Amino acid sequence: MAVKLGNAVGGRARGGGDDLVEAHEINVTPFIDVMLVLLIIFMVAAPLATVDLGVNLPASTVEPSPRPDKPLFVTVKPDLSVAVGEDVIARDALTGALDAATKGEKNERIYVRADKVVSYGDLMEVMNLLRNAGYLKIALVGLDGRS
Repeated sequence: MAVKLGNAVGGRARGGGDDLVEAHEINVTPFIDVMLVLLIIFMVAAPLATVDLGVNLPASTVEPSPRPDKPLFVTVKPDLSVAVGEDVIARDALTGALDAATKGEKNERIYVRADKVVSYGDLMEVMNLLRNAGYLKIALVGLDGRS
């Protein structure tokens, strides 16, 4: 609230009485200053908040871990059929086929490979079947792109 100081109003003596009159104008100068500061802050911060940052990641020189003598592969084919080793099986028979191939050993690592055209959701369904069957050591197989 602002107060305007001025001359005596209504015949009152100068310096004697209540000569303060309330001003009805809003002082917008501090409001404009704050808004300009906020505008500058957002103009500087907006380009920094983008997610699309170009990052050159370093290459890994670690040798891949040695492959076991007889790995157990679960393959998801382009037609979404599932194969354990070389045998194509139904999805509901995956648990039985894995138990037979691993002789009930749930700690054996299962290598999962899928064709490029298989969607992420279909691959996750197969991985969920493996997890529900009790096989928690799952490795994803890909091509070696170092050559």
